[in-house]
Amino acid sequence: MISRKSSALLKPTASRGPVPDGPFAPDIERRARAIAEAYRLVLEPEKGGFLGRALEFPTVFEHGATADECVRNTRVALTVAVATMLELNQRPPTPAARGVRQAQVNVRLSAEEKLLLEETARREGFRGVSDYVRALVVARAGEDVIERSPSTALRRRSSRKQ
Repeated sequence: MISRKSSALLKPTASRGPVPDGPFAPDIERRARAIAEAYRLVLEPEKGGFLGRALEFPTVFEHGATADECVRNTRVALTVAVATMLELNQRPPTPAARGVRQAQVNVRLSAEEKLLLEETARREGFRGVSDYVRALVVARAGEDVIERSPSTALRRRSSRKQ
């Protein structure tokens, strides 16, 4: 059972009043745990251990001496945050694994660039420019992330410019 005291996020505000103390209702905790378990965790080494956060919920984070401890602590903090949101009838962030696109990027193009992208997207079998550009960018970004060493990534970027 997870208690509200597991999180420092729960301070009273004018909009929601005081936060009740004690455990969450079992159905809310069960739903919150399922959502929190689906979040992608990002662990960053730091002095004395690790700092963990969710890709989808970067404002909730926890520490741990080991990677495993950090994952456990971060999942608890995420569960508390999601349970609190559910209790307040708020919608927690959708897990990235569900593939729901929530962010938008706008790019200005000349008329010629737009026409070129539309023709290429159609020729390549994409439904539209957005799908074509997304596929290209994600594939390219994936290539850049393969090697995680900052010095290697820097060398790869500088060799492309030549």
